[in-house]
Amino acid sequence: MKRIVLLLVTTALLTSSCSKLLDKDPDFVSPENYYNTESDLNRALNGVYNRLIDTYGRMYSRGLFSYFVVSDEAFFKNISINNIRVMVFDAGDLDIGRLWEVSYEGINRANLLIENADKADMDTVQRKAIKGEALFMRAYYHYILADNFGAIPLKLTSTKSPSDANLPRTPLPEVYARIVADMKEAENMVNAIDHFSFNERVSKTAVQAMLARVFLKMAGQPLNDVAKYNDALEYANKVIASGKHSLNPDYKQIFINHSQNINESKECIWEVGMYGNKIGNIDQAGWVGVENGIECPSEAIGYSGGAMRTTAKLFNLFGTKDTLRRNWCIAPYKYVASGSTAVKSYFTDAQIYDRNPGKWRREYENEAKARSYNSTNFPLIRYSDVLLMKAEAENEVKGMPTAEAYNAINMVRRRAFGKDVNTPNVDADIPAGLDKIDFLEELKKERARELCFEGIRKHDLIRWGMYVQTMNALGADINVNAPAGYKYAGNAGANTTARNVLFPIPNTELNINKQISQNPGY
Repeated sequence: MKRIVLLLVTTALLTSSCSKLLDKDPDFVSPENYYNTESDLNRALNGVYNRLIDTYGRMYSRGLFSYFVVSDEAFFKNISINNIRVMVFDAGDLDIGRLWEVSYEGINRANLLIENADKADMDTVQRKAIKGEALFMRAYYHYILADNFGAIPLKLTSTKSPSDANLPRTPLPEVYARIVADMKEAENMVNAIDHFSFNERVSKTAVQAMLARVFLKMAGQPLNDVAKYNDALEYANKVIASGKHSLNPDYKQIFINHSQNINESKECIWEVGMYGNKIGNIDQAGWVGVENGIECPSEAIGYSGGAMRTTAKLFNLFGTKDTLRRNWCIAPYKYVASGSTAVKSYFTDAQIYDRNPGKWRREYENEAKARSYNSTNFPLIRYSDVLLMKAEAENEVKGMPTAEAYNAINMVRRRAFGKDVNTPNVDADIPAGLDKIDFLEELKKERARELCFEGIRKHDLIRWGMYVQTMNALGADINVNAPAGYKYAGNAGANTTARNVLFPIPNTELNINKQISQNPGY
């Protein structure tokens, strides 16, 4: 979207990874000659955000909502062997290596900005806000790494020289402790969301919402620090109490807004801002609605090869009443060629495995369309997620589902059914009188329905300690019940083992950094 173009503003000391890949000539100015004005700081901050969208699609332009987050909600068309999409990969995988490198590039850029921000002659309040955003982003990139790789080197200063000492892996509790410390410090530095005219910058409530997510992760596996449920509840409540966010009454409109470059910061607390379509000199486009979109051969309507297909498990999880939300999340049609254009072809009830994710529909895009890229934003955290995190944490802290926990989950469900979120509804509301365990089971299902295809499901399953068993059960079910032509859809589940809970430390890092060790199973 595009209120800020995330220009590649870097310095001579920006590395490709933690391991100081500095064997190429400097491309830009050095820190000594930069960071002197507010404009310099803002451009440098754009460079920090820039790494959320890398050129090769390993971050949120593609990988972190598709092939890096394989779960029980989708499979990939016509891919059955020797691919990360079916859980076949090792430490030499190029995509995994780039995820590692790009995350550390973001960390290093944030460190450079933090270290040099005080040089600028500018308003001190705005300087503090910029530093706060950089501090949060440093923590967030560390969180991406820790969530995917486990214990990782904690990098708190910028690279000064190729001869800088290699960093060993920091114990995971220390990594998360620093992530929390940085985010909490940033909470009191950044601007409120209504300071901006868009939600691509980190705001106070964005920090609070992400802290709730981090605390839920810490409460689950592998740390199992259950005291952190209290913190998750505190920070979810902060977002709710701010009064700055609410549910969009129309579920599908959230995603239409993304496709049409309409900013809506009530529901979408923080988004990755894509820009353009790779036509021209600016390379900040993404694959949202392409990689995870409705199959369509027409570039005029919005091309997608329909690479991602939805599982019958997810389809059936919506039941017989939650059809309004289901038919938006899971498209009930695809496009087929018809003369010089294409038309919608609706699926029969039996054609479940033929369906694609439908949240982001390219037919709604109102900018010039390219075949494989667009400017559709990707949501990093929505208000419905905050409500569901509150419900989960409340249930854990109180030992039972309280009225507040019920209200939080039921608000999300009422919106999904097209009902007023504050009015009880017999069809939408979950059953009353559940105990802690049964409420959590309802919560797990609701997160799958509400947040499907937003890169969250895999990480939820991991923190709940049920990723491997869920994937294995999916593979077995597909092998028995899927149509013959779709048996391969169970390969990812069948191939999943305990080692797949984490990615391997990339060979590119191991070859250079002798202080680091590999994850188990690789």
